[in-house]
This record gives sequence, structure tokens and C-alpha cells, in this order.
Amino acid sequence: MTGVQLGEIAAHSGCEISGDATLTVQAVAAIEQAQQGEISFINQSKYLPLLADCRATALIASPKLDVSAFRGVVLLHQNPYLAYAKTVQFMYPEVCSNVAIHPSAVVSESAVIGKDVSIAANAVIDAGVVLHQGVQIGAGCVIGANCVLHADVRLMANVTLYYGVTIGERSRIHSGVVLGADGFGYAPDQQVWHKIPQIGGVKIGSDVEIGANTTIDRGALNDTIIGDGVIIDNQIQIGHNVIIGDHSALAGATAIAGSTVIGKRCQIGGGACFAGHLNIADDVIITGMSMVTGSIKKAGVYSSGIPVTESKRWRRNAVRFTQLDEMAKSVRQLQQQTQLKDK
Repeated sequence: MTGVQLGEIAAHSGCEISGDATLTVQAVAAIEQAQQGEISFINQSKYLPLLADCRATALIASPKLDVSAFRGVVLLHQNPYLAYAKTVQFMYPEVCSNVAIHPSAVVSESAVIGKDVSIAANAVIDAGVVLHQGVQIGAGCVIGANCVLHADVRLMANVTLYYGVTIGERSRIHSGVVLGADGFGYAPDQQVWHKIPQIGGVKIGSDVEIGANTTIDRGALNDTIIGDGVIIDNQIQIGHNVIIGDHSALAGATAIAGSTVIGKRCQIGGGACFAGHLNIADDVIITGMSMVTGSIKKAGVYSSGIPVTESKRWRRNAVRFTQLDEMAKSVRQLQQQTQLKDK
């Protein structure tokens, strides 16, 4: 790529620059590998010992860190990770598809196609679909009947939207995502399962990002709703009628059973599982691999599960776990005996 002046980067990322603003860089690199012509960043003190040998032209850092060992230009920001993100966005602008409908795409005559829409090879656009301005549909995508994609939505290759899915402005959906498949709804009758038709939809907010191979089921009656600014990692399962509040973040392999409501600005660690019909308050953090079986009514950090330990010790602890009930009874009996003696 062509060089970008450090002054331009500082202006775009909101950094205060210390050094020659006319120098240029061609790439962003990790601090361990950065060379002349590249810019790096540091946001933790544990990386400070690397600065003496760092050959990068420039460094993004917090003013709270002593980076005097670094010999290049320093760009200071209170949130260097944010400045790094803005720098990468600036230096590596997203490559957009050509504005065209590929000859192999199948587009219903009743679909409404807005200005500057791109539809790649072998995509299928069903009846009643509305694609607003600037929407990009990747190769092999299937857009079911009556879906609505608002301005500047981008679907990567091989995304599937069942009928009646709505996606808000600027949202990005990665490959393999399935939105609007039937929720897991069945009525039992004498050991036979009878399918309950899932007649709700899926509504995705604006500025949402959904990672590869994630699935979000349609509602049974009401819609499954993902709020604005939510970020969802790869390989996540979200059940029918789930509601996720604005600006929450879900890490990979999370599973959320039907009708659970997760509040705004929540952070869900990888591998966490939620039982159905729960209510999770705003600003809750669930650490990785936790099992959430009850509602959480106030903000805070919550955990469950047993951290990894040496196998023999884990087996002993597992046996003791099965003995907790008897141990609790023994403790109560001892307490009662002690109380009788005290009397």
C-alpha cells in the first residue's frame, strides 16, 4: 500500500503526536515484528521491555505508559486500543464489491433493489425482498421472501436468510450465518413430538456484526430481536424469541435457549450457556464457560464452572462434589449438637 503520513493518522484517530508528523508508514504491525515504515501500538505495561528493540517508525501508546525507550514517533491516546482500531480502519479501507448484479444471480421480479446494490454470483433473491441503498450480497447467499436489508448492509458469501428477516443499517453478516431458521419448538404427546410452526421473525438492529456459522432462530410467535451495536462471535446459537440488548457482546460458542432476555451492554464469555426464559440485567458480565440457569437482576461479574487442574486432583474433587449433600447433613448435625451442649 502507499505510505500514509503520521499526521493524517493522528488526525483520524484523535492522537496527540510527538515527533515528525510528515513521516509515512505503509502498514500496521505487532510490536514484536514491526519494522521501519510500520506503525505499532502498546496498551499494557508488560510490553514495555520490547520497546528498546522495536524498529517501528511510529507507536500508538497511552500517556500513562513510559515509552521513552522507543526511538520513533509516538502517537498518544487515552485509549490506545481504540486509536489502533481507527488506524487500521483508516489504513486498510474495506474492499467493496463492484456495483452490479451478476448474471448468474437469481433475482425475483418483485424484489426492490436500491441504488448502488451489489449482488454477487449465484445469489438468490426471493419475492418481496427489499435491498436498500448500498447493500452488498456475497456469492451464494440466499435471501428468503419478504426480507428487508437496510442501507449499507453487507452479507459475506453463503449467508442464508429465511423469510421475513430484517437487518438494520451497516450491519455485517459473515459466511455461513443462518438467520430465521425454525426455533426448537415441539409439543409432546405420548412420546411423540409434534412440531409447532414458528411464525415469528428475526429483527437485527443497526451496526450489528454476526460471526461465521452463527445461527439465530426465528420467533415462535414474537420476533427474535438483536439490538443495535451488538457484536456476535462465530458459532453461536441463539434460540427463538431471545432478545439481546443494544451494544452487548457475545464470544464464540455461546448458546442461548429460547425466550431469554439479555440486557444492554452485557459481555458474554466464550462457551457460556443460558437456560431458557431468563432475564439478564443490563451491564452484566458472564465469564467464559459459565452455565446460567437463573435470572440475574443486577449488574456485575458472574462465573460458574471449575477451572482446569491436574487430572488426579480433579477426579478427587469430583468425587467429593458428589458427597457434598452428606457432608452438609453432617455439618448441620454437628452444629445442632454444639448448640445443645452450649445450652
